[in-house]
Amino acid sequence: MIRDPDTLQAFVSQLRRFVEERLIPREAEVAETDRIPPDIVSEMREMGLFGMSIPEDFGGLGLTMEEEVTVAFEFGRTSPAFRSLVGTNNGIGSQGIVIDGTPEQKAYYLPRLASGEIVGSFALTEPDVGSDAGSLRTNARRVDGGYVINGTKRYITNAPHAGLFTVFARTDPDSKHAGGVSAFLVDGGTPGLKIGKIDKKMGQKGAHTADVIFEDCFVPESALLGGRENVGFKTAMKVLDRGRLHIGAVCVGVAYRLIEESLRYAMDRKQFGQPISEFQLVQAMLADSRTEAYAGKAMVLETARRKDLGENVATDAACCKLFCSEMVGRVADRAVQIHGGAGYIAEYAVERFYRDVRLFRIYEGTSQIQQLVIARNMVKEARA
Repeated sequence: MIRDPDTLQAFVSQLRRFVEERLIPREAEVAETDRIPPDIVSEMREMGLFGMSIPEDFGGLGLTMEEEVTVAFEFGRTSPAFRSLVGTNNGIGSQGIVIDGTPEQKAYYLPRLASGEIVGSFALTEPDVGSDAGSLRTNARRVDGGYVINGTKRYITNAPHAGLFTVFARTDPDSKHAGGVSAFLVDGGTPGLKIGKIDKKMGQKGAHTADVIFEDCFVPESALLGGRENVGFKTAMKVLDRGRLHIGAVCVGVAYRLIEESLRYAMDRKQFGQPISEFQLVQAMLADSRTEAYAGKAMVLETARRKDLGENVATDAACCKLFCSEMVGRVADRAVQIHGGAGYIAEYAVERFYRDVRLFRIYEGTSQIQQLVIARNMVKEARA
């Protein structure tokens, strides 16, 4: 549902220029230094990229789902590290507050997230808890005036820079499932909240993750998201569709960037007296990549439009995340193959993207979890 096509097109055109003129030229720098330059962060704030999905009443752009994925197609054409910095502000870090936050929580946090004054972080995964999020061990014990949180979170994106953590902790010690889990809004710098060392990852340099350790971390009652205990996991589930569609759109954007790099190289590189783009087996790899990327784009757009119409798209959103994250891995593999030996050299962007895209099949729900969600929903719908 695009409300004003002209306004959206103007924003997308501005973002495309920003990606091509400011972000792509700085990709190698980000990969080498493992940090996003402060001037780039400032420009991202000025463009409103930290608040794309946050309602206009709170200083955001208030993009619909279709508008958001259209923007993500462009954002995906550069290093995933840039998008990762603003991702939580637009995803679970804000949408949980938008949907279930108290009026006071919305008024206090959403404008600061939208402006980029603070960076959000989503603290769910633990050392022994990943896909089985209902088994988390971090606990929040009620005390006078609030709660005391103890536990460790792992692989938490933006943790070293976050000003706000959405923390999931068990408030019902007798519960052994997701029903006893609550969500808390914990400010960065709160006593008892400690950040571990930055993880050294295979790819996505510049997008930082780290452990978040809670040691007798006191938070007031006002930190309980929505003011209700034991519904935190339900809040997380409500925003999953948007997150899955957003990641699917980013994967599509990366795929198109890889296709551009591959086509350019194939047209320039000569073997046997002619460009390798003239060889049918190279053409087959280009054609397969273009076909799969187009299929992913069509899936994401169609599902986003239906979500904007208020339809239940849980199954199809999982299909989009599954297909697009797997698809971009195949496109990246073909891109390296088309580049030949050059594709294995860090001088070329495809080498970096080959490592970067591997994460898409793991975070925000592994491919295997998406398969389970899809199949279980199919069975449920058939029985109904």
